[in-house]
Amino acid sequence: MSKSREDAASKAKLEKQDSPKSVVALARCASYDRSDILSALQLLVKNLGGLQSTIKPGSHVFVKINHLSPSSPPERAILTHPAFAREVIALLLDFGAKVTVGDDIQSSPGDGFSRSGYCSLCSELGVRLVNLKEAGFREVEVRGELIKKAYIARPVLEADAMVNLPKLKTHSFTVFTGAIKNLFGLIPHGLRLHYHRQFIRNEVFARMLVDLFSCVPPQLNIMDAIVGMEGEGPSSGYPRKIGLVLASRDAVALDAVATQIIGLDPLGVPTTAIAHTRKLGVGDLRQVEILGPSLEEVTISGFRHSVAAVSLFRRWLPSFLYAYFQEQLVLVPEVEPRICQVCQECVRMCPRQAIGLVDGSAFIHKADCIHCLCCHEVCQHRAIRLKQRFLGRLIRKAEGMLGQLNKLRVLRQSPASANESLETKRGL
Repeated sequence: MSKSREDAASKAKLEKQDSPKSVVALARCASYDRSDILSALQLLVKNLGGLQSTIKPGSHVFVKINHLSPSSPPERAILTHPAFAREVIALLLDFGAKVTVGDDIQSSPGDGFSRSGYCSLCSELGVRLVNLKEAGFREVEVRGELIKKAYIARPVLEADAMVNLPKLKTHSFTVFTGAIKNLFGLIPHGLRLHYHRQFIRNEVFARMLVDLFSCVPPQLNIMDAIVGMEGEGPSSGYPRKIGLVLASRDAVALDAVATQIIGLDPLGVPTTAIAHTRKLGVGDLRQVEILGPSLEEVTISGFRHSVAAVSLFRRWLPSFLYAYFQEQLVLVPEVEPRICQVCQECVRMCPRQAIGLVDGSAFIHKADCIHCLCCHEVCQHRAIRLKQRFLGRLIRKAEGMLGQLNKLRVLRQSPASANESLETKRGL
């Protein structure tokens, strides 16, 4: 190798070593017992350099929980578990922060945050709990791709820092809901419905979510992955024990690590990929430093994803053909009359008023449906099932078969080739 090429190679190696990495801290947490959560949080905070590296003592901190409407009990894994939030808030209070907790929720009179346990929790700790729709919103400029202005909750804008407490869940529309998507709750309910009407394709919707994220990025993100949700989340999936807590100052990197743990390609998740491309955080795991157990140790096998998590044709097809196949992958919500409790939450939630009552049950008028799946998200009785078109089912099967073939190819590698791959992953 010539001297100039050697110098260039050395320089490239040095630049690679010196390039800044986002840090994601992981800690095992076996249960929602206070001692388990506290020890996990203390380890995470220590590995991230302490709260003082992110938040100033005495500052006003807004804690954004994930609390869907209508309110649900914590054991269903729909919301950030109050036991988890309690220990985070207690750490902030011990640090000297003034804490406000909140989310924007639609609730029945007298319910609000009561059923989930947040009312009693915040009362016990002496911190302010707000339903953001009652606290007001303020218009802010957004340097986004799709939106240029948005209404953000006043308690967020008036705080010195925001701590984001997402729940690890799959999502039937956006594939995954984590740190980035949790900020969707900072805007008014009516505006959220409007965006569902306006941005009906999941990748376009994800661009809007990243626009919102760009205008109010959290200072610290701590994810409740002790028990997550698999399947058709964010509310109609099923609890799945993961036994982890994750934390990072980089919400994009946090989501990337979380999705890798549950078997998703981080850059196959639209919100992560878009935010990474726009340099709002790091979605490429090669640029993420993980503190705590390795990803290989904590990856969950057999974690069920939403049928929205299909990437095969996105990689192979030109955009004009992909649009057609994407249409086939759209999930169609249908009401199961025998399960429907006629609570009418879906009727109130639908941004297109496409749901009415027919023969004593909710009924979705397909001609008016925009497939935003808000009805599916809000139904607490699992009375709304998601159907997929015939071609969409074939695409799913093709994706599964390709995945199995890829696993077989890896298993059939020669030992030398397998060792070489392992050394490459370790950077040897």
